[in-house]
Amino acid sequence: MSKATTTASTRERIVQAADDLFYRRGFEKTSFADIAADVALARGNFYYHFKSKDEILGAVIALRAARTQAMLDGWTRGANTPVDRLRCFADMLIRNRKDIQRYGCPVGTLCAELAKLEHAASGDAGMIFGQFRGWLRMQLEALGRKDDADMLAMHLLSRSQGIAALANAFHDEAFIRREVALIDAWLQSLQPMPEKHPARRTKNNAR
Repeated sequence: MSKATTTASTRERIVQAADDLFYRRGFEKTSFADIAADVALARGNFYYHFKSKDEILGAVIALRAARTQAMLDGWTRGANTPVDRLRCFADMLIRNRKDIQRYGCPVGTLCAELAKLEHAASGDAGMIFGQFRGWLRMQLEALGRKDDADMLAMHLLSRSQGIAALANAFHDEAFIRREVALIDAWLQSLQPMPEKHPARRTKNNAR
């Protein structure tokens, strides 16, 4: 293995460890020492890769943005209809229910913490919500909701965040499942109704 490969692998492990610790403990409560210990790396070697926690934060946000885009692309390829793709978004709450109940939404909690700290990276973290918003809007436009696609995308995004926040507060898995079922029913209601063609008039009923 080359030195460049080893360096890249170590850097990736640092970013992945920081991503997990920022989610479970919060950005402010996670120290350099915590991250270094998680990857079993001496402090001196750690500083070779990152000079500050803000540098690591930038790398974590970039990692989360890349993962989000990959996930959205996978939903686009893997589901046949706009409603099926939107359902993938809602089902994410169920797939991640254990972590959400313990730690909340990874995007929402980081955005809230950075905003509270008035951190310069707050806007960058919020762009991940922008990725979801844009993708949701595209699916709703494909459903024929050209005029209110963005409004509905924001409604669905805010609804998912509310569910995550309350699930974290009450640790209630049944609540998550009920709310996702209600979202599914709402998505079904957005589908265009099939056009009704007038029945053909026969000679008998034409009289």
